[in-house]
Amino acid sequence: MQSRRNFLATTIAVGVPAGILALVSSAQVRGQRPQNPQQPNDDDSNASKFDPKLVLEANQKEIKKSVERLYDLASELKAEVEKTDSVHVLSIAMLRKTDEIEKLAKEIRSRAKG
Repeated sequence: MQSRRNFLATTIAVGVPAGILALVSSAQVRGQRPQNPQQPNDDDSNASKFDPKLVLEANQKEIKKSVERLYDLASELKAEVEKTDSVHVLSIAMLRKTDEIEKLAKEIRSRAKG
């Protein structure tokens, strides 16, 4: 059972930061892609629409906040796994934390996709 804990702790310690880096880098690459050059550049049509650059900047800020929160949650979960002595049962707090981590990761993923 101890090897399972070590495996889980190692997986979380390595996987979460790697996933965070992948999400952030994909969001940055997506933000750097050029706009569709075939769109007409009418001043009247752009006045009524919101600026996509501002939206991308806001998304980037939200992604950074969410990634920091995700890292904090993963660190807390890792510490909890390391200090838990139960052999056959995971605590409900740990399960809730994993659900929260999963939910936050999905939110970051959807923001990164646009």
